[in-house]
Amino acid sequence: MIRLILVDDHPVVRHGLRGMLEAEPDLAVVGEASSGPEGVAVAAELRPDIVLMDLRMPGGDGVEATARILATVPGVRVLVLTTYETDRDILRAIEAGAGGYLLKDASPAELADAVRAAARGETVLSPSVASTLVRQVRSPAPPALSARETEVLRLVGQGLTNADIGRALFITEATVKTHLLRAFTKLDVADRTAAVTRAMGLGLI
Repeated sequence: MIRLILVDDHPVVRHGLRGMLEAEPDLAVVGEASSGPEGVAVAAELRPDIVLMDLRMPGGDGVEATARILATVPGVRVLVLTTYETDRDILRAIEAGAGGYLLKDASPAELADAVRAAARGETVLSPSVASTLVRQVRSPAPPALSARETEVLRLVGQGLTNADIGRALFITEATVKTHLLRAFTKLDVADRTAAVTRAMGLGLI
């Protein structure tokens, strides 16, 4: 028998999941929680095989709860079950140690099969999530700006001129230009506006 706990802030969702899972002869829902911290406490008390974890809940982030559960409950596997499939959500969950990432539009059969696969130690990803991870792996890493280049671009983004930036950082205007030109090269852009836009898009400033 595979023992599960459900962590989701919506009682209706937990009720529906319990009904779907307990219709399977080899699955048993042994506990529920409505927040990340409560999920950590319930997992520590009941020591389940699988935790089905929502990501975004009032009073506690599912990613943080996942990391804490995996650090404190030996042998447990956490499956994220959420409506969110943004790149950031997926990567944070996987980096925290989640053994799978499923969307709430999964069918009852898909969910039950995913739980069994996770219990066997397999990684379970919905097709769209798997595609996102492949795209992330194939994408080139963002350019590495130096601390000073980042600082200069941040000030450019605030509307400061090269002379203003020089005074703010106690460097010459020529040095500001040098930092900007290096940043342009790394970001593969030709002007200040494009540099700031690209750096912001990459999360560098």
